[in-house]
Amino acid sequence: MQGDAGLSLSELGARVGMAQSTVWRKVQEFEASGLIRGRVALLDPALAGAKLCVFASVSLEDHSEAAVAEFSRIVSVHPEILECHAVSGLADYIVKIRVSDVEAYERFMTTVLLRNPHVRSVVSSFSLREGKYATALPL
Repeated sequence: MQGDAGLSLSELGARVGMAQSTVWRKVQEFEASGLIRGRVALLDPALAGAKLCVFASVSLEDHSEAAVAEFSRIVSVHPEILECHAVSGLADYIVKIRVSDVEAYERFMTTVLLRNPHVRSVVSSFSLREGKYATALPL
C-alpha cells in the first residue's frame, strides 16, 4: 500500500498472498491503530507550481510555551510548509517549504517567518536537485 494506495483489495491480496476479506480486515486494523494515517495522491511539485524546495533552519528567541505554541500555529496554517522538525544543533527547527520561485520564498520568509516576534533567525538552503524522494517507510 505504501507504493500504490490505489490498489484494489483483490489486487493487494494477490500481491501478498491473502484472501481479499483478510486484507480488508488487516487494512481496517491498520487504520484503527493509526498505522495507516491516511491515503493521498502524490503530486509533481513542478507541475503543481511549487518547484522551489527550501530547507529553512529556524531559531526562536526563547523556548517558552507561548513561543513554541505560536510557531507551531504558524507551521500548521501555512500550506507552503510541508514538514517541520524540532532538531538538535544550532537551529531549533528545520522546515521544508515548497513555493513557486525565489521571489515567492522571499515574500514568505519576510512576511511570515521573520515577522513573527518569536523567530530570531532563519537560515535558508535551496535544493539544487532532488537525489531521492520517498514516502514509504522501511518495513
